[in-house]
Amino acid sequence: MAAAAAGVRVLPASPNWYCSRCSDASSDGRLFGFAARHRVCLLDVGAASAPAFYGELIGHTDRISGFAFCHCPGQSNLCASSSDDGSVKIWDTEALAAVGEYSLHQNAISALHWSPLVKDLIVSGDEKGIIVCYWHNRSDSQQFFPEPRTIFCLTCSPHHENLVAIGYKDGMVVIIDISRKREVLHRLRGHDDEIHCLAWCPVPGEERLPAWQDELQVVPSEEGRVPNGELTQDTTTKKGCYLASGSKDHTIRIWSCARGRSVMTLKLPPTKRRGGAVDPAVKERIWLTVHWPSGRSTEIVSSCFGGELLLWDLTQSGKRKWTLLGSSEGQNHSRIVFNLCSVKRQDKELLFSISMDRDVKCWDLSTLNCSWTMPSLGGFVYSLAFSPVDTGCLAIGVGDSMIRVWNTLSMNNIYDVKTFWQSIKSKVTALSWHPTKEGCLAFGTDDGKVGILDTFSSSAKNKPPQISSTYHKKTVYTLAWGPPTPPLSSGGEGEQPSVTLYSCAGEGIVFQHNPWKLNGEANDINKVIRDTNSIKHKLPAHTEISWKPDGKLLALGNEDGSIEIFQAPNLKLLCTIQQHHKLINAIRWHHEHGSQPELSYLIASGSINATIYVHNLKSVVESTSESPLTITEPFRTLAGHTAKITSLSWSPHHEGRLVSACYDGTAQVWDVMKEEPLCNYRGHQGRLLSVQWSPVDSDSVYTGADDFSVHKWHISKQEHTRPPQGKKSIELEKKRSMQPKVKAKKKKKLIGKSPTKQDLSDAVNGDESAKEMLLEENGTSDHEGEKEAQEAELSDKVSVTVSKDTSSAYNYSSFNLPKPFVTQKAIPVKKDPPKEKPTPDASLKKRKPRSILPFSTFMDHRSKDELHQDCLRLATCLKTKDNNEDVSPDLKDCIHLGLFTDRASLHKMIDVEGKHHLENGHPELFQQLMLWKGDMKGVLQAAAERGELTDQLVAISPMVGYQAWVWTVEAFAKQLCFQEQYVKAASHLLSIHKVYEAVELLKVNHFYREAIVIAKARLRPEDPILKDLYTSWAAVLEKDGHYSMAAKCYLGASSPYDAVKVLAKKGDVTSLKTAAELAQISGEEELSATLSFRCAQDLLLSRNWVGAQEVLQQHKTLFGQRLVFCLNELLCKCLSERNPCDRKSPVPPCYHSWELSREASFFDMVLEVWQNVLGMDTTEQATCAREQLRSIEHPPSTSNTHPKQVLFHICHDLTLAALSYQTATWDEAVKSILGAVTRSYDAGNFTLMQEICSIILPEGCDNLRHKLDSANSQSMDACRSLEGFVAYRLLYDLWWNPPKDSLVSQEPGLDPVLCPSEQTALEKSYVSGQSSSEETPDQNAVEMDENLCNTTEVRMCETESDSRTSSVDLVDSQSKLDSCKVLLSEEIAALQNTQRDIAEVQQILADMIRQHQQQRSTLQENTNRSTQESNLQQSSEAESDKPCSDSSQMNCKDEVKEPITLPELTKQLLKAKQKLAEFPDNLKVFPFPDVLECCLVLLHIGSQCPPELRKQALDLLRKHGSANTYKKAGRRFLT
Repeated sequence: MAAAAAGVRVLPASPNWYCSRCSDASSDGRLFGFAARHRVCLLDVGAASAPAFYGELIGHTDRISGFAFCHCPGQSNLCASSSDDGSVKIWDTEALAAVGEYSLHQNAISALHWSPLVKDLIVSGDEKGIIVCYWHNRSDSQQFFPEPRTIFCLTCSPHHENLVAIGYKDGMVVIIDISRKREVLHRLRGHDDEIHCLAWCPVPGEERLPAWQDELQVVPSEEGRVPNGELTQDTTTKKGCYLASGSKDHTIRIWSCARGRSVMTLKLPPTKRRGGAVDPAVKERIWLTVHWPSGRSTEIVSSCFGGELLLWDLTQSGKRKWTLLGSSEGQNHSRIVFNLCSVKRQDKELLFSISMDRDVKCWDLSTLNCSWTMPSLGGFVYSLAFSPVDTGCLAIGVGDSMIRVWNTLSMNNIYDVKTFWQSIKSKVTALSWHPTKEGCLAFGTDDGKVGILDTFSSSAKNKPPQISSTYHKKTVYTLAWGPPTPPLSSGGEGEQPSVTLYSCAGEGIVFQHNPWKLNGEANDINKVIRDTNSIKHKLPAHTEISWKPDGKLLALGNEDGSIEIFQAPNLKLLCTIQQHHKLINAIRWHHEHGSQPELSYLIASGSINATIYVHNLKSVVESTSESPLTITEPFRTLAGHTAKITSLSWSPHHEGRLVSACYDGTAQVWDVMKEEPLCNYRGHQGRLLSVQWSPVDSDSVYTGADDFSVHKWHISKQEHTRPPQGKKSIELEKKRSMQPKVKAKKKKKLIGKSPTKQDLSDAVNGDESAKEMLLEENGTSDHEGEKEAQEAELSDKVSVTVSKDTSSAYNYSSFNLPKPFVTQKAIPVKKDPPKEKPTPDASLKKRKPRSILPFSTFMDHRSKDELHQDCLRLATCLKTKDNNEDVSPDLKDCIHLGLFTDRASLHKMIDVEGKHHLENGHPELFQQLMLWKGDMKGVLQAAAERGELTDQLVAISPMVGYQAWVWTVEAFAKQLCFQEQYVKAASHLLSIHKVYEAVELLKVNHFYREAIVIAKARLRPEDPILKDLYTSWAAVLEKDGHYSMAAKCYLGASSPYDAVKVLAKKGDVTSLKTAAELAQISGEEELSATLSFRCAQDLLLSRNWVGAQEVLQQHKTLFGQRLVFCLNELLCKCLSERNPCDRKSPVPPCYHSWELSREASFFDMVLEVWQNVLGMDTTEQATCAREQLRSIEHPPSTSNTHPKQVLFHICHDLTLAALSYQTATWDEAVKSILGAVTRSYDAGNFTLMQEICSIILPEGCDNLRHKLDSANSQSMDACRSLEGFVAYRLLYDLWWNPPKDSLVSQEPGLDPVLCPSEQTALEKSYVSGQSSSEETPDQNAVEMDENLCNTTEVRMCETESDSRTSSVDLVDSQSKLDSCKVLLSEEIAALQNTQRDIAEVQQILADMIRQHQQQRSTLQENTNRSTQESNLQQSSEAESDKPCSDSSQMNCKDEVKEPITLPELTKQLLKAKQKLAEFPDNLKVFPFPDVLECCLVLLHIGSQCPPELRKQALDLLRKHGSANTYKKAGRRFLT
């Protein structure tokens, strides 16, 4: 049943704030709906004069963020709403029920619209930028994600069903196509802050507004281009349509859809505020909403700064024309407007607006005047009061910090409501009109304030209330005007007010305020009560106060459920009503103007218990008894409600009629005399908090509830007679449990505000400590935010912040309900718990601390009878004690009574309790008891034995004495070690000054860092412990590879040498460098130099010469090495210039940028750099450097030495040569150069040898020979050897690069591939045959041989680089060949042959030994195999290693060797050695190229070779070519 039909008049809950669309009117113009918290309120606006409450759409469990009607024909009863609970619901307003629901968004929904063209399409957008289109008839949906930004609003186009405009938080507007194309048509940029609203022009097309083009004419160049995206040629958009947007940046823009750009910008004018009811201290944020009325394509309505509405005429160019709506005073909203929507009604168009001032207004667009205003409420309705003077004037106390005064009898405006907000600043929880003075209203608030307001004077709006200077500590529960009591009643007539104001609040105190002097001290009436009635005992806390209308009797309701009746003026206690046993919430006296005067003695009372009792006090008042009476029997009992009673009201029109408001969500009318329920009202959606019977209409009652609304309803129209019971009651509970939970509002004022912060038990099982917990139903204030919270958005007050940034911190003061009082079974239906903190009061959550005296507590909670017995026993016991008799034996089994008798009994009780604790495993409680008893020592010993010492026990152990304390700490330290809490144990040891023990403990358990801290802080610096700690830690660190940390430890232990060593361990460049620097600082000069040199060598490997030089220059002793590195760099430069390498090396070389003279010889160039850069200019320096370098011996190179290493060693030799060169000691120079050449030769790097020869001796050796001392045979030998190598290089040069002339006879270029292959062959043969002739496998020789043969027949094609004339070539090659004669030395050939023989014999011997060892080991391993087999296998393996076992031998059957015996071998070896000894020594000192190899090469050169050389070569081969390699190679020349 719609409420309107039942004649219910409602002040509804306020519309939600900061939503782009949360209100809408139906297309048939009948209904206007707006979202209020988690419900939708529907008003019937069909009648022009005033709206009527139509009903509510209930189902969401969280704030509603969007609401829209369906505007398609025939569906005006359908609407949709979106909520923070994540769902969108579709409703039928006829049935007031949901017909569909979907939850497709993952984030909070921020905008919603029902498409005006597609009847079942609902479009919604959320805070993360996702748009969901939902077609509810076919339950189909599509998602779009045009921009990853927060959506603020969206609107579907009224002309093109696929277009949706979306406004974002950052000012961007996007138009998307939701058809199959799924594209963004335009991104409209221009606003630079939140888009609050978008409105399409109701008329399609863009050609009809010539006055608009003015912005375009300014920039004609832009006509053609579309700045935001290409112009689509789609026919639907070609015509285009205008779109208006309102933004927080104070502008409205009109956009052209066809051009995709803004065509007009309207800036809000600074309108003059007209008496807006706004606190001047509050800075208000702007909300700019726009609405394009349906019939007018050239007019737009928009909101403005303070709540004014503007009508813009878009045809006016120049200064834009705007008109203010609402010409007369008070028509405008006083705060910002959030939503506008309009509806066509016959001849006129109506506009609806909702605002932050909580008013809903309806405007007539033809006259621009306000047709009606509907006030609404932003908080719980705590209090209702009808004025006794101004009939029909209802004051409403609301939780939004405002008082409403509703003139319910106003004829022309049924919602004639005045609002008062000044100086209230807190929830209004109590109201009371002055009994005789018109417009004088007293109010009390949540924070304990009491004030008096003048609601009558014309200037009242601006006149702030008077506030009493005496504040209550907690919430004000009740206010009552009554006759003055002492000390105010003492003055004569006219000196004192005839009535004073009494206030009762949560702390249980009643104050009497003097209305004439509110700034004076208020009096606590307890003082008068004590004095008058000479009461010694504690007075109960008062929770309710009510004066009998004639002012003779005062009733006080108390927290313990008692009601006391006092007589004015001195408050003599007449009687106490002991009926309720729970906190009293409401007391009301019957009125006096009935036909039965005795009824005026009836007093009705309600408490946290659901039963209402009525007592008749006539007999009490008339009795003459001196002492106060006690009443325990009620006159009438009204039972039926199922929850606490919050308010009562007698009917002024009947006798014995009472209406009650209850937490069960209903109001009940009773016939008191018959104890009969007459009528039950169930229209509220929450718990009822207040009720008043209409003073003018006997059939009307007004109720206020925590659903933020006031209802006026008719008794005669209710279908129910009694409160809901059983199932119905549960349904009501369920309905209420759907309400959103409340997040505790972070209010600074929370302390001391709630009546008491007990848990729900107040409400559920009653705890007599607080009056009905009206305000803090679950320990959190029910927050409807105060004004400041709504506007200033102070983070500590804002009740709910919906979006992350404060600019849109929505504080829907209006939307959060405290979790309703639930009979603890109903579970709140909530989709996403993580958002909220669970709200039942914290005390429900916290575990109660375990009782320290559980046994006696338990004994004191037994059945009533036993407790009564206890009292009697105790009394007798104490009595006998007083008479000095022995304690009565009755106490034996009542240990717990020891609490009330002597110490001995108490000790017994403590022992029993302690035993219980130990048995139940709570030693800590036992210890606490013993401590109370004073037996601390025993506790400590017991705890130490059981390993149960705690910090607390240790802390209190000094009570027992110093020794005990030390002992306890030691015991605790041991216990901690068992628990592996070594650091804590050490700290405790420190507390008793056991430093060494603490340090040792930490050290043993590897807490070195901590141990060092303690040792350093507490011990003498020279204490050996410290050094020991450092070295032990360093050893551990070193083992784990933490070298730098270990080094720090060694430094700490003042042994820098170890620090250097450990740093250098890692061996990388940076470690070495650091180690070297460290060594230098520590004065370890030699070590530092060694490390620097190692570091430089590493840098050299990575080709970083600059870095290497930097490292070396730290040390004088490394000057020689600097020269070597310098030469190495220059040599590498030369080499890389001669053979540019294609392969890029991973690390580019880091050369110095030295000036080099390229013409000079290599040595000259080097010397020049040495002098200029390294400053070596004196001969002494040179000699010194030479001495340094000569002391260093490098091992001979082999083919396995790293090429860079070889090069470095060569540079070392060349440096010596260069130094000799500088000091002109030529003999040394020759030896050093020879050393360099032979080193490259030994390393098997032939090309390197060639390069070095050509760099160092470009002219050959003649110059050198002349400079030598011919008497020095050694240097002459060296020179001969050097010449040999130079010739050797030339020989190969000649062979690999023959002159062009000699190629004439061959077919040129037959097989150019041969060049590399023959080179490899030669090198192979050279490497294997020469430098390690012991291991020459035969196939190398064969390969070489074949290659050589090929080359004789087919010459390699000419070298392209050779551009010289052939005659010169020939002459040149001739001279080269001449110099080769040096190579063919007979005696050297013989020497080399002998050396080869020795090597061969040694090789055979080595093989034999190896074979023998292998056989032995195989025998041991394979005991399970037959020996023979393994022998065979082994020997065949070994044989394959021998030179002769190669199958590819060409018919050399004669060469297959017979096995040789050991003696024979020894003999051969001796013979060879003797032969070797016969050669002169000077031949053996210096190495020489292999003579036979040179013979072979000469023979290969063929026709170029002069016949005499050829002959000589052949002779040498015949004579000495007996070695395998040469036998085979030379065979084709010797046959």
